[in-house]
Amino acid sequence: MHISCFRNRPIFILSGIVGAKLPGIALCAGITVLAFEAEKIEQAFLQKAWLEMLNLALVIGVCLRSVSHRSRIFDSGIRFCSKSLLDVAIVLLGTGFSMAGIISAGPVMIACVFGIVSFSLALTVLIGRMAGLSRSQTLLVACGNSICGNSAIMAVAPVIHARDEEIGATLAFTAAGGLAVVLGLPLLLPFLHLSDIAEGNVAGLTVYAVPQVMAAASPFGAAALHTGTLVKLMRVLTLGPVCIVLSFLFTRREGPSVTRSNPCRLVPWYITGFLMMMICRSFSLIPEAVLPILNSFATALTVMAMAALGMSIDIRSVFKASGPLMLTVVLSLVGLVSASLMLVKVLT
Repeated sequence: MHISCFRNRPIFILSGIVGAKLPGIALCAGITVLAFEAEKIEQAFLQKAWLEMLNLALVIGVCLRSVSHRSRIFDSGIRFCSKSLLDVAIVLLGTGFSMAGIISAGPVMIACVFGIVSFSLALTVLIGRMAGLSRSQTLLVACGNSICGNSAIMAVAPVIHARDEEIGATLAFTAAGGLAVVLGLPLLLPFLHLSDIAEGNVAGLTVYAVPQVMAAASPFGAAALHTGTLVKLMRVLTLGPVCIVLSFLFTRREGPSVTRSNPCRLVPWYITGFLMMMICRSFSLIPEAVLPILNSFATALTVMAMAALGMSIDIRSVFKASGPLMLTVVLSLVGLVSASLMLVKVLT
């Protein structure tokens, strides 16, 4: 009897871990269903979904977090949706791309992506230092806005020895800034008379989270969504080199006693997974009949991640952020959007 209980213990532990996540997962799933129904209502009454399901899930999550006191019982599941489910969704998105698509982007687009990231990093560092923001927090904002938001901030923070208070405030305000860009682009871009692909390029170059790029680009059609996601993932690939450079610089500055970060861990695993799925698609290792199913599953997981992201944004903490931080984030985003629009205009 004692041995049997001991053998079953891992099962009980696993079920406890899964059970702890269920309330938060159920909440995000509920918001996803609500966003799906809200989009259908939009289409019925307005003949068009001005806010796509991804945007609606994000807004509903933010509003719910703002007007209610969320029990801690939901926290584990919300973190799971905003991180793990999102990572899986990004991996599955790789089935929608092929090596031919990367090649078709051409060396010009690749150079443009690296150029915009480099420009945004340099501009944000300049703005942050002029605004009086600390060096470490300036770098957090620069990497968050320029590369991939929260993931970049969390990856860079230990490399530059950022304090917890700096990380928390930066995460809160860059998330709000990113939300403003996501909701603003679909309203701004139609007045600029760009092509669908150009609009997708702008979304991919400016919005910092993959699902938010999808939300910003989806109103402009499938071509914009495809292009925007591809450009965004090209931006994410710059995270590894940036972290390695910062690690080298801060190791030299802090002295030999500081241990360098492991470069192999600097590129998020979901990027490797995305590339593997893209390779499988390129060599026809995934049956064509399975691709639509994987795409629908990726969309559902992404909407749940957007709901979780909204539930993670505390608007009240955003308003408590310092003036220099607010100024740096806002001017950085304005510079990034302006530079991307000018670049796309030149190329089209």
